[in-house]
Amino acid sequence: MATKLRLGTKAITTTILINFLVFMTLFPTASAQSPNYVGDDCQNSTAQALTPIFQTNLQNTLTWLNSNAATSKGYNHTTTGTGTVDAVYGLYDCRGDVTSFFCQFCVSTAASDILSRCPNRTSAVIWYNYCILRYSNRDFIGNLTISPSWHNVTTKNTTDPEELQESENYMQNLRRKATVETNNLFAMGEFKLSDSEERYGLVQCSRDLTNDQCSQCLEAMIEKVPQCCGTKQGWQILAPSCLIKYDNFMFYQLANQTSSPLPSPANQGGTSKSKTLIISIVSVLVALVLLSFCIYYLWRWYLPNKDGLLPETTPLSFHGNAQREDTLNADLPTIPLIWICQSTNNFSELCKLGEGGFGPVYKGNLEDGTEVAVKRLSKASGQGLEEFKNEVIFIAKLQHRNLVRLLGCCIEENEKLLVYEYMPNSSLDSHLFNEKKRKQLDWKLRLSIINGIAKGLLYLHEDSRLRVIHRDLKASNVLLDQEMNPKISDFGLARTFEKGQSQENTKRVMGTYGYMAPEYAMEGLYSVKSDVFSFGVLLLEIICGKRNSGFYLAEHGQSLLVYSWRLWSEGKILELLDPILEKTYKANEVMKCIHIGLLCVQEDAVDRPTMSTVVVMLASDTIALPNPNHPAFSVGRKAKEEESTSKASKDPSVNEVTVSNILPR
Repeated sequence: MATKLRLGTKAITTTILINFLVFMTLFPTASAQSPNYVGDDCQNSTAQALTPIFQTNLQNTLTWLNSNAATSKGYNHTTTGTGTVDAVYGLYDCRGDVTSFFCQFCVSTAASDILSRCPNRTSAVIWYNYCILRYSNRDFIGNLTISPSWHNVTTKNTTDPEELQESENYMQNLRRKATVETNNLFAMGEFKLSDSEERYGLVQCSRDLTNDQCSQCLEAMIEKVPQCCGTKQGWQILAPSCLIKYDNFMFYQLANQTSSPLPSPANQGGTSKSKTLIISIVSVLVALVLLSFCIYYLWRWYLPNKDGLLPETTPLSFHGNAQREDTLNADLPTIPLIWICQSTNNFSELCKLGEGGFGPVYKGNLEDGTEVAVKRLSKASGQGLEEFKNEVIFIAKLQHRNLVRLLGCCIEENEKLLVYEYMPNSSLDSHLFNEKKRKQLDWKLRLSIINGIAKGLLYLHEDSRLRVIHRDLKASNVLLDQEMNPKISDFGLARTFEKGQSQENTKRVMGTYGYMAPEYAMEGLYSVKSDVFSFGVLLLEIICGKRNSGFYLAEHGQSLLVYSWRLWSEGKILELLDPILEKTYKANEVMKCIHIGLLCVQEDAVDRPTMSTVVVMLASDTIALPNPNHPAFSVGRKAKEEESTSKASKDPSVNEVTVSNILPR
């Protein structure tokens, strides 16, 4: 009996712990994400010394609003204290299409931000795209407030001269729907601007208003459209008491309007018994859902898994909007799909950076202005599903200055998205193999890039929590940040090794022509030495400024590896050097780097150095280097595979994957 009790207690403790982790994953901290900050207003008041009682009442008010948002239907208000000096009136109101989870997240962010953005104020308002929070020492509940107002617009101009009038007419229709037809103080919908174009609109009032007050507020906002937003395809205008929004893509979520319509002031009442019953039912349902999720999570957690990944033949499955596969990293923030749609203008072509084997990549922005790259899994890409799984598992656990940083992921509806730091200087291949941009890469910078890549690989192989084999290191998978520091990207083909494991075999040989080690291309064997081979190829490309895959078509008639080895054997190794570097290079450094590159591309994997040895050799001017053996013959077709891949990319943070089936020559 005691043993069973201990086991039961352990199971309950484990369930509670996992429940907590799930909660932290579904409700990330405000610092991890932002629900699209719009603006704030400190009510034209100056900072002043607040009484201790007012400060306490304010803190209690914000705490109550934050906690209440987790259980309410998106709106509530409260009063703390009494009198004209120390009383605090507070209110939050979430947009009608926003889920309760995201509403609580938005209110939590607002409650945290409002004190830092409006310090020592007796009144303040803060707007986000999805919620508003306000407080004051004066009772504003039920009062119409249309000033101050904020607006923001998209960059795309309208091409239809009738759109301004059409948009105003449609917003008037939504106003009538919100205040007359439904009494919900909220409405959204779409209309056809033309045979090929649709537009989407949303109106909402603070739910402390009457229908007449709401109608008056929305009228005031619609009147502002011609002055601020009439030439644009998308805009938003907000005041403390209402908002209107219009755009050329569906920015709202339809499910929430039909499943949980917003209550109006008329139906917010009811007896305390009915409220208690509703709260009890909701609490039980939430508890059952969480319990079911935890049981499923525990069941999946303890499934046998040899290498930390699901088998290659097992597909990922995602159920619903918020549930996630157990293999996803619990430490990685989840970013709401609605935010990503806003940030990328609903995956607009104007925001598109490029296209890789994984799918398209788009540029977006965090609330603080930080630029990000959003990687969108192509729905038609079977291999992309495996890549997505690997990216989340690996790179979220890997933190190094020479690895691109994954900021978050999103799995909602049919979308699977990864959000990365944005690399403003594009990929290495866009500089190295471009006649104009290559001139910017002097010898000092190229040596710095070589060292950075080497240190990033060393971290993957020996210093990270996982022992990771990248399997697709190439120039297009090395991104350059603002200071031209290299960052290894694209872990879609990566694999991890158990402690003590040295190599693995696969029947699915995938990678890029010209960078594959011969034992991997011919026999499916991969190890850390496979990455060392790819690094050697990349090092030689950086020095000569030419692609290995295109070297057959050059005047030399042989691979870059064989040509480099022949020049080294004949004592003419400096002839390999990119002519652009003639005035900036140091002969001893160039010769050492070429020597190291040749050691890395030797045919026998046993002869190649480890990355720890490579890093030491690059840093030392006195270490004696062994003579390299004949390099491996390049495997693959004599075609400029990399050129076509590179040209498909318009920008920086596109982590491209070239998938190739290799046959021996």
